[in-house]
Amino acid sequence: MSFRIAASPPLRRVVTAFVAAVGRLDKSLSPSDTIHRLRQYNFTFADTAYFFHIALAAFWLYIMDVPIILKLMIPLLYTFAVLIPLTSQFFVPATPIFLYLLSFFSSKYIPKEYRPTPSVVLLPTLESVLYGANVSDILTRFTHPILDLLAWVPYGVGHYVIPFIVAAFLWLFRPKESLHYWSRAFGFMNLTGVLIQIVFPCAAPWYELIYGLTPADYTIRGSPGGLARIDRLFHSSGYTAAFSNSPLVFGAFPSLHAASATMEALFMSHFFPQTTKWVFGYAAVLYWATMYLTHHYLVDVVGGSCLAVAFFYLMMPEELKSPAAATASPSGLGAPTYRSKYEIYDLEEPRGRGGRGGRGNGAIMRDAEAFDLEELSDRESDSEMDITYRSPVVPNGPPSSVPLVKSGGRASPTRKSHRHTASIASLIRSEDRGEEGWSPIGGSFAFPPTPTRAQAFEEGKGPRAT
Repeated sequence: MSFRIAASPPLRRVVTAFVAAVGRLDKSLSPSDTIHRLRQYNFTFADTAYFFHIALAAFWLYIMDVPIILKLMIPLLYTFAVLIPLTSQFFVPATPIFLYLLSFFSSKYIPKEYRPTPSVVLLPTLESVLYGANVSDILTRFTHPILDLLAWVPYGVGHYVIPFIVAAFLWLFRPKESLHYWSRAFGFMNLTGVLIQIVFPCAAPWYELIYGLTPADYTIRGSPGGLARIDRLFHSSGYTAAFSNSPLVFGAFPSLHAASATMEALFMSHFFPQTTKWVFGYAAVLYWATMYLTHHYLVDVVGGSCLAVAFFYLMMPEELKSPAAATASPSGLGAPTYRSKYEIYDLEEPRGRGGRGGRGNGAIMRDAEAFDLEELSDRESDSEMDITYRSPVVPNGPPSSVPLVKSGGRASPTRKSHRHTASIASLIRSEDRGEEGWSPIGGSFAFPPTPTRAQAFEEGKGPRAT
């Protein structure tokens, strides 16, 4: 029961966000709507990037050694998805990601005579010069099944799943511009990394362990490295088959595993600051896993991380740089409607309320959007008096507010002065409530007499009677 109560508010929030996100979608299936918008669109200089997309995609389709039917299906399906408004909302922003995938899988069709010679000794030499030792070699000297599993989760699973989770969170809980920004930054970062790996091929640590420092050529097939132990552990051959048929065997630098983890950590920490320590902890574990599994040198990890940082900040839109804009809720998923009593009456929330950390009910409600208001009402009714509609008439109290003021104009000390302030706020709105047939001002309340100027002078500035 307790688990259901604890899990239901987050679940309700996710369901609410999903319904709102679906409601924001353009559900039109008519290509004429897309054509009409295209005619009205004002093209800018930034849109010239689409010409680069078309040129690069045409190049990969040209060298792709597959049946002509398959070559034609790729542009036809993409064009169809772009023309339909419902699908174009996802396919147009994701164009850089599709171009990266097309470049990665089509790189194997580049003729060998046009490919640069893979470098075997450059990366280990750089690592020894820059860091004083071959760090990746040191990390692979001790292996254990528990360490294998710990490295496998981020490297063999998280690398392929986390990008979709980040995109889903941005789509559900942040403005649509954040999802478009993620697609561009993530896609162009990986595309740039693949192009660097094609132009500057380097062997991974697993090559050094198997073949030593002998020169490499493109007849050598890829290796799963440390992931072969995962295949043996699960009695499978998935990673062995996948890496043996990799289209880009000599793609050690930069590490796109490290680049993707860094990009994911930067996005989550920027748009969901409460996850900062967790996402960077995940990235740190993945950095270690890339070297432990003999797929990258430390210099590869550093290069991939720098690539991610560069694209994250260079491609960040101006409207998403401020923390307030980055953490804003999307349209259709409004901010929490709860307003604490201190916000209603423009009062400073007392410190020390709400237990440890000095967080009052108002601060808690602003952070917990899915909080159950009925539970809050029950809990507050037991601990304090609701001042929102409290009558200023104090039972068995003075009929006037004069006793609340000492001679000399100084207010009497009280620990709950904000409640008297709320009573004054209730008086300000008494006329509105009186028109509705109810007024918080009872018959026993009397306004204090207005002092004359002479009396005010004698009480405030004149000599005090001894």
